[in-house]
Amino acid sequence: MSHSTADAYPGVAGVVAAASAFVRFRPGLCTLRVAGRSREGRPLHLLTVGLDRPRVRNILVVAGPHSDERVGAASALRIAERVALDPHLHVGSGAAWHFLLCLDPDGTLRSEAGPAVRRTPADHFRHAYRPPADEQPEWAPSIRPPEDQLPESQALIRLIDELRPVLQCSLHGNDIGGSWVQLTRDLPGLSESLGKLSAERDVPVQTGTYDALYWRSSGPGVFLLPEPGERAQFDSLPEDVSRSTWIRPQAYGGMTALFEVPMWASAGVSDTSRHPDPARALADLAVLLRHQSGLARTMLAEVRQVLGASGGDPRLLRIADGLVAMGPRVAEEWDALHPSPVRLSRAHVHALDIAARRMALRAAGTLLQLLDADASPSAEAVRTACARRLARWAAELAAEHGLTWLPVPTQVDLQTEAVLSAFHHLPS
Repeated sequence: MSHSTADAYPGVAGVVAAASAFVRFRPGLCTLRVAGRSREGRPLHLLTVGLDRPRVRNILVVAGPHSDERVGAASALRIAERVALDPHLHVGSGAAWHFLLCLDPDGTLRSEAGPAVRRTPADHFRHAYRPPADEQPEWAPSIRPPEDQLPESQALIRLIDELRPVLQCSLHGNDIGGSWVQLTRDLPGLSESLGKLSAERDVPVQTGTYDALYWRSSGPGVFLLPEPGERAQFDSLPEDVSRSTWIRPQAYGGMTALFEVPMWASAGVSDTSRHPDPARALADLAVLLRHQSGLARTMLAEVRQVLGASGGDPRLLRIADGLVAMGPRVAEEWDALHPSPVRLSRAHVHALDIAARRMALRAAGTLLQLLDADASPSAEAVRTACARRLARWAAELAAEHGLTWLPVPTQVDLQTEAVLSAFHHLPS
């Protein structure tokens, strides 16, 4: 399989076409089938590399769990090729690899709008589409009632129940930060490997995160699922890790690993030194979050007024409403985070600053998408104001965190090597 050296993410259709060609050249070793369908009827393609044998160890790789994190599909194809070319990774280790090429094709297609090649941060947030947590297939089972599950979630759960994977690899891509891994069970030695792989590619290892602030660490950049009953995340986040698809492999003795690689690297997220004044920093971040959320709320009201009776795309309106409402709730939690139950490093504060600014940027980008279908003069005025605010917020984020673009081929390379390293660290 040839790999593009273009600094751009492949589209959903291109990934499926590449997988189909890959299978044709490797009959008997590789298969491609439809494992389910999305809410809008799009197929969920499963590429398998390796032969079924007694006591086979199944590895399930899930790409595209978040529609605005597009690196995973390219990484899945790269890993599939590596496995096919190295018998030690399949027959020699008693393993078969299964690649769900895109868990949320509906949302990912929406994120394909805009520039195809390297985007600026403003371009990214202007065009990225990220649904609420209850519409994200990995998280939805922990939020939605059993009788109202997403078909994508159901397809993934069926695959886990069918394959009983010893390892499920969920391929994510954070927009700003460094490389890191979340594990539902420890893999001793993985942190050292991640550090080496990241250093070779000049990517910071993220030691503080918004997502895993309360998770234990087994080494720099590797975070372990808290024990049952321990706090796992901020209360303002609606999802429950213990009821997500990440936990499903545990019923069969397996585990899940989430692999994050950044679009833009920011060295601050690797700084493990103790923050000199976390109380002041958290208070400042809460003020920033409230201020930007207030501006976003005003923009949302202006957009609603322009859209009038038509109301615009209800999915986008729901996303915008959720982002605007979430900011003040998160700010309250950060006000109460001192004294913190965890030792706050500079990396933690950097990660929280990124998370605060990202909420407002996502809101502004969603509002601009709402206005895309309205060409009226009144819409143009509001659109111009929203675009200017998004550009200003993106520039402030870039200046505050010294962002460095990580070319897409490098993102893919790092994520591929991290997944293969996790596989090599599995107990025999």
